[in-house]
Amino acid sequence: MRKGIIATTAALAFSATAAGAADVYRNPYAPNYTTAAATYSWTGAYLGATFGYQWGDLSNNGADPHGITGGFEGGYNWQYGMFVVGGETDLQFSSSSDTFANYKFSNPWFGSVRGRAGLAMNNILFYGTLGLAYGRGHLDLGSIGEDNMHFGWTTGVGLEIGLTQNWSIKAEYLYIDLASDYYGLTGSNLGLTSNLGRFGLNYRF
Repeated sequence: MRKGIIATTAALAFSATAAGAADVYRNPYAPNYTTAAATYSWTGAYLGATFGYQWGDLSNNGADPHGITGGFEGGYNWQYGMFVVGGETDLQFSSSSDTFANYKFSNPWFGSVRGRAGLAMNNILFYGTLGLAYGRGHLDLGSIGEDNMHFGWTTGVGLEIGLTQNWSIKAEYLYIDLASDYYGLTGSNLGLTSNLGRFGLNYRF
């Protein structure tokens, strides 16, 4: 009986000692999954696709071009604590058009090169953007057409959410101002200002 009690006591003491040692010792090379899950990095290059809607006004003309847009974008981010800065470029194809009197104006494609800066809260990024814009203007009068290249600027705000470390989605608003250029069919300068609301899906490398 006494031997049984001593054996049982010794076994319990050994188990407690082993458990304590396990608590004290932790493999320093083992990954910390808790920390990894709570930290999202915005640093790196990305490519993505966008889909949205464009509506605007044409100067010296009563046309209000509007339509669906879609295209591609790419950029690079650097993260410093909660602050994220970077650059982005995009190219969009658009069905935006409108007819005024005998003239039909359309903006078949446009793009931009912009800087971005924002505040990250883990996998959620609020940002503003500002940069250069360019796009094609096309004017139709019956069977006659005329094209011009327009240059200007753009600014906007957005919200981007990281779904995983590689994939993110975003919602963005841009104001685009394409400066006036001369159109011989109307004998006047025409410039386009547009509003663009769009969604995007990005892949980070």
